[in-house]
Amino acid sequence: MNRDGGDTMPGSKRITESLVTRIASRLMPADSASYRAAVGLVLRDLVELLGADACFLRHNDHDIGATILVAEWPPRRHVPDPDPLGVVCFRGADPVLAATEDMKDPLLIVGCETNCSCADTDVEGCATRTLSASGVSLAAVPILDGRITIGTLGLVKRATQPWSEDEVDTLTMIAVLLAQVQARIRAEEDLRRAAYQDALTGLASRRALFETLDERLGVDGGGPVAVLFLDLDRLKALNDFLGHDAADSYLCRIAERLSERSKPGDLVARLGGDEFVVVLAGSSPLEEAMARAEALQETVGASVVLGGRTVGRGVSIGVALGMPGEVDSATLLSHADQAMMVAKRQGGNGVGVFTEDMNEKGRRRTIIEMNLRTSIDDDHLTLEYQPEIDLRTGEILGVEALVRWNQSPLGVLQPAEFVEVAEATNLAGELGEWVITRACAQLAEWKREIPDLRITMSVNVSPVQLVSMDFDTTVRSVLRQFGLAGSELCLEITESVVVGDLQRTRDTLRRIERLGVWVAIDDFGTGYSSLGHLKALPVDALKIDQGFVRNLEYSEEDRVIVDSIVGLASSFGLQVVAEGVESVGAVRQLLDLGCSRAQGFLLSRPVSADRLRWMLHAGNVRLPWHPDLRTGTNAPKARRPRTGF
Repeated sequence: MNRDGGDTMPGSKRITESLVTRIASRLMPADSASYRAAVGLVLRDLVELLGADACFLRHNDHDIGATILVAEWPPRRHVPDPDPLGVVCFRGADPVLAATEDMKDPLLIVGCETNCSCADTDVEGCATRTLSASGVSLAAVPILDGRITIGTLGLVKRATQPWSEDEVDTLTMIAVLLAQVQARIRAEEDLRRAAYQDALTGLASRRALFETLDERLGVDGGGPVAVLFLDLDRLKALNDFLGHDAADSYLCRIAERLSERSKPGDLVARLGGDEFVVVLAGSSPLEEAMARAEALQETVGASVVLGGRTVGRGVSIGVALGMPGEVDSATLLSHADQAMMVAKRQGGNGVGVFTEDMNEKGRRRTIIEMNLRTSIDDDHLTLEYQPEIDLRTGEILGVEALVRWNQSPLGVLQPAEFVEVAEATNLAGELGEWVITRACAQLAEWKREIPDLRITMSVNVSPVQLVSMDFDTTVRSVLRQFGLAGSELCLEITESVVVGDLQRTRDTLRRIERLGVWVAIDDFGTGYSSLGHLKALPVDALKIDQGFVRNLEYSEEDRVIVDSIVGLASSFGLQVVAEGVESVGAVRQLLDLGCSRAQGFLLSRPVSADRLRWMLHAGNVRLPWHPDLRTGTNAPKARRPRTGF
């Protein structure tokens, strides 16, 4: 094709195919970063190989109702600021530009004689500005995404001859290529956005967080780097009360607040659920990080109106600092998480700071978590048994099964240390089932050896077990497996569980009650149970927390509390058991107050199954006090016609 528009080039179809192939090779590797540069080369190829004077690509933004210049060739020599060709609204635009808003077929203009609205004699400037000028021909093809016109590819020349079919076909094929490339780039950007942006809140994602920390913690990254780990307190209660949609709305509001309170350079990310992380910009000393954490605590804690209801949650925040080159991203984030957990264990809605002591605890916790499941499966755990004694006679009334892990990778572990890990890692149910099964198996073995044995086996139950829908089925199965009556088993639940989720606790315990199994509230007096709780729940006994018993002979306050608990138990027809009896003076006080059932080191430490077998054969323990103490007259009223306690 010559400058006059005549089709003198032989083999034009072959050249067209070669041109399309060449342009495709430029476009296919393009991504969002290299797209504009690749398009610039494509436009240059079109101008040179089709013998045109100018070429342009514009994008339609239907949200703002405008066409936007993406690229042009050749570039204009003088571009004003702002560029009048950059963004042109369809409404009030040149008729040709306005037509490109919804154009579906090629638009061909040959030697248009209309007046140029820009009075620009430069063909490139005129064509891209108005697409209509005297003596200028235009071929414009739409770039389509389905039925939506997303842009325009245009070719301009100084000629009045018609556009050839090959020229129009070439532009159309290239427009199709551009549409495909743009669709691919959009999909890649969507994937990148999904990878680097939290779908619910729009904050940075976990991946974006770790990449930022990796960069900041590089050897040349400066320091220290401060990380704030935020965990909303008791979001589940809000979720249960208002529903998932309301909880999601609440999380979005919190995300907005965190973003608004962030400073330039801060990274605000959502890890998932109700956990957020803020990485402070620049070098942040501890004092600054603490001040920021306290400010965010106040911001997050402010009430939010959802569905006409005013709700609010506290937030536990952990602060950790890391020096670049000395700590990696995962470790620093783990440090902040550990500090947050300290704040949460102290009641929540507070700020905790990571210390090296926490680092050792975190290491131990990781080792426990990595080995606990295997130890449960391979029977590496053991049970010890502490008898419950009648203070008046020394008779063994029951035993409490206490789990031990004496052969862990860390040596002998106290139950509190690994039970806490079990509850935090969804192993509490498996651990609890293991304890119930082994304890009932042991009781059945003792009964075979001692046919007239009449004791109750007490087992501690975790909150996870209580909210399990099939917990009662597990208990029934274990009782049947070992031929035990329900009244030979007592499940001990903590008072805090009762307060935390009364309805689920009540539903589970009522199913347990139908099995004849006894229920005791452990550590009573520390969880603020109300009279309404005791009235509503099928509970048989209260176990007085050892903190009120250990110094009972010296503390008038403890005596008043124990006296109240004994009176409360009597009023509701409940048995009462004192824990932590370590002195004869405490025994005297308990008997005077009407509590005759107890356990503690003075009576017996937790012992092995073999040692307790010997004690059960004897039937009682020798009481280390004068017989005159063996009194006690306040017996509880009978609550239900049951045997066992």
